[in-house]
Amino acid sequence: MNRKERIVVASNLSKVFSTKVQGEIKALDAVNIELVKGQLTALIGPDGAGKTTFMRLISGLMRKTVGDLTVLGLDVETNPQAVQNQLSYMPQRFGLYEDLSVAENMTLYADLHGVPAEVRAQRFPHLLDIMGLSAFTERLSGKLSGGMKQKLGLACTLVRSPELLLLDEPTVGVDPLSRRELWSILKQLVNEEKLSVLVSTAYMDEAALCDFVYILNKGKVLAHDTPNNLKAYADGHCFEVEPPKDVLTRVLQCNLLEDKGIIDAVPSHGVVRFIVDEKTKALVQIPWLQELGAHIYPVESTLEDSFMMLLRKDERQIEEGYLSDTIGEKAKKFTSNPISKLPLIAKPSSDEVDIVVHNLVKKFGDFTAVANTSFEVHRGEVFGLLGPNGAGKTTTFRMLCGLLPSTSGDLSVANVDLRVARNEARNNIGYVAQKFSLYGNFTVYENLRFFGGVYGLAGTELKTRIQTMLEEFDLLSKVNEVADNLSTGYKQRLSMAVGLIHSPKILFLDEPTSGIDPIARRSFWQRITRLSAEGTTIIITTHFMEEAEYCDRFIIQDMGKLLILGAPNDVRQKMQLPHANMNDIFIKIVEENRKECEA
Repeated sequence: MNRKERIVVASNLSKVFSTKVQGEIKALDAVNIELVKGQLTALIGPDGAGKTTFMRLISGLMRKTVGDLTVLGLDVETNPQAVQNQLSYMPQRFGLYEDLSVAENMTLYADLHGVPAEVRAQRFPHLLDIMGLSAFTERLSGKLSGGMKQKLGLACTLVRSPELLLLDEPTVGVDPLSRRELWSILKQLVNEEKLSVLVSTAYMDEAALCDFVYILNKGKVLAHDTPNNLKAYADGHCFEVEPPKDVLTRVLQCNLLEDKGIIDAVPSHGVVRFIVDEKTKALVQIPWLQELGAHIYPVESTLEDSFMMLLRKDERQIEEGYLSDTIGEKAKKFTSNPISKLPLIAKPSSDEVDIVVHNLVKKFGDFTAVANTSFEVHRGEVFGLLGPNGAGKTTTFRMLCGLLPSTSGDLSVANVDLRVARNEARNNIGYVAQKFSLYGNFTVYENLRFFGGVYGLAGTELKTRIQTMLEEFDLLSKVNEVADNLSTGYKQRLSMAVGLIHSPKILFLDEPTSGIDPIARRSFWQRITRLSAEGTTIIITTHFMEEAEYCDRFIIQDMGKLLILGAPNDVRQKMQLPHANMNDIFIKIVEENRKECEA
C-alpha cells in the first residue's frame, strides 16, 4: 500500500479515562488502524469496544493518551481545526435545532461549512429525496419522528462532500427501506466522489457492504480484513436446525445458547441458525436436540458468524442462563446440559385476551396517523408492531400504553377501557422507552426505589422487588453507580428492571434493541423468552426486522394502515416467500402497498 493512499493512520494508539468509581479505563489499547482513501470502512464491536472513542480522536474532539494518529496527512492533536475543516462527523446524537424546520437546519449547516448556493441547489433536493424528507421541508425538526430526525441529521452532515466522512451508528432508529436508501447513497458517494467513509454499525449486513472491516472489543482490534475474508473464519462451524412441530424458535434458540459447545444461536427465516465451537464434532454433544428428531444441516458462514466467534474466543466466558451484553463479566462455566432449560413445546394459545383494539383511529388535525386498525393480543404472547418511519406504529404503541388518547375506536388493556380509565390500566403496564428515560443523576438503586414507589410498592415488598431485579438483570455490581455513567447495555438492563419492578401483566418495549450489538440483542431476547414463558404479555416495536422471528405474531403498518397480521411463517406463506428473511418480506409488503397507493 502506498503511504499517500492512507487517509488515517493510527499506530499504537491508546486512550485512557480516569473515573472515580472504576479507576482507569482503557477505551483504546494500543490499536493499529489504517483507512484507505476512497474506501468504505466499518468498525464493529460490542458496547464499550472503543468505536466512538476512535471516531472522536480522529475528529479532534478528544486527545489521545499515547500513540500516533495522523488524519489527512496531519497530526490531529496539533492541527485539530485543519482536520475538522476537511471532514464531516455525524455522532450518535446529532445536534439538530428543533425549533428550525428541515430546510432551515440544512441551510444552517451549509452556512457553517460555506457551501456555495449552486451546490446547495443541486445537493439539497437529492438528499431530501433519498432521505424521504421532500414533503417535510417546512416541518420543525422537533416534530419529526425519531427515524426522520436521524435521516435529517445525515442530510445535514452531507450538505458538502468532505474528504473524510465519519458516521457513528447512522441507521439507529431507521427502518429497512430507509437503511437501504441510505447505503445506496453512501456507496454512490464513495464511487462517484471517491469519498472516504468510516462507519460504525450494529448491523452486520451493513458492515458486509463495506470494503474493509475492523472488529474491536474492549479497546483492542481482534481482526481486520475484507468482509469475505473475515467470514471465512467461521467456515465449517455454522448450522441450521428446523424446529420440530410445536417448538417455538425462540425457545429452541434460548436452550441452544445455554448448551455446551454452542457459540451462538439466532432465529432466521423460520429456522434457528447456530454456531458450534468444534465444527461437526460438537453436534454429537447436543443429545436433547437429536432426541427431538430435529433436522440439522450445515450452512455457509456470514460476517456475523465470524464476529460472534471472534468475540467468544476473546472472552471464553459466558454467563449462566443467558449471554452477557458485556461478554463474560463474572461468567460461569458451562455444564454438559442446559442450566435452566425451557420446555421445548409451544405454550398453548391462551383464551385470555390482554389487549383488544377495534377500529382504532388517531388523527392530528386533518392528518390520519392510524386508520381503522384492529387486532387482539393474548396473554403471554410476544406481539410485534412493525413499520417504516412515519407508518403509525409509534402512535399505535403510545395509545396502547395509555400515553396518547385515541380519536375513535375501542381499546382495552388488561380488561380496562382506556377511554375511561387510563390510569387504572397503567398499573398493569411496564414500559421501556426507546431512549434511556430514567433519572441520570440517580444511582441504579435510587432509580429502582423511586419507580417502585411510583408504582405503589413500599416497605418489605419494595426491598424484595429491588433485590430481585438487581439479581435478575445482573445489576448488583452497579447498584451504587449513577445511571448516566452506565454503558448502553447496562442502561438497557436498568430500564428493563424498572419496567418490571411492579410485576406488570403487560410489558411495552419501544425499540429496546436500537443501537445495541448482536450479543446484547441475544441476551435481551433470552430475557423476553423467559418472561413470555412465565405469562407476561410483550408488545414490542423494532427496526430489526429479523426480530420479527421472535414474535408469536406481528403487524406491519404503513401510512397509518394495517397491511398484514400473522405469525412469521404464516406471513411467509401469504407472501409466497417460504424461505425469505423478514427484512426482504417487510420491504416487499411496504413497497407493494405504496405502489397500490400511487396507482
